Amino acid sequence: MEKGKVITITDNEAYLRQISTTVDFNDSELKEDLKIIEDFCIQNDVLAMASVQLGIPKRLIYLKNTKLEMIRNFQKGIQSDEEQNYNEARMLINPVIISREGITEYWENCASVGDNMGHVFRPYRIVIEYLDRTGMKHTDMFEGFESTVLSHEYDHLDGIMHIDIADQILPMPVEKRKKWRQTHDYNIIAKDGDFDGLLKREKKLFVKEIIYK
Repeated sequence: MEKGKVITITDNEAYLRQISTTVDFNDSELKEDLKIIEDFCIQNDVLAMASVQLGIPKRLIYLKNTKLEMIRNFQKGIQSDEEQNYNEARMLINPVIISREGITEYWENCASVGDNMGHVFRPYRIVIEYLDRTGMKHTDMFEGFESTVLSHEYDHLDGIMHIDIADQILPMPVEKRKKWRQTHDYNIIAKDGDFDGLLKREKKLFVKEIIYK
């Protein structure tokens, strides 16, 4: 598999479905892999990226941009040069989500699944343990849209895509998605409470809403 090129479900869905392996800091290819991921994310319009999407099936997530206002500006076509070049530059190595609270909803899309946009519920707040590039361990809390982005990428490490957990999927090209999100924005339903319990409740409500529309 060629490294550094986005793999899609059309190209090789089985590859994307694999469970990524734990990173070994003695891996002779690790430094090159990190550079490949970082270079791609800096040069392309992505929020974050799980390395398996770039032909590197290791437990690596690159976090680039989770500032919601910047994303909204992009959807409206008014993004500045500074926003286009923005890069948070955080690499999460061997991340593990240790807690999930609250619940949000968002219509997600992904470079690996083409125009398939899906309505997905995610936790409002997650706590993640991970290693940085030096091998130092961190335990950080991520809230709001950042939690949504990281939860999406975290699923990729286990071969899960948003279309697998979406309550509704709509085929929608990028320009139509921009307009759609202006009336179907990121929504915080609850900031606290057990995510799994809230998820069961919201899924039932969402299904009823679709049925009775």
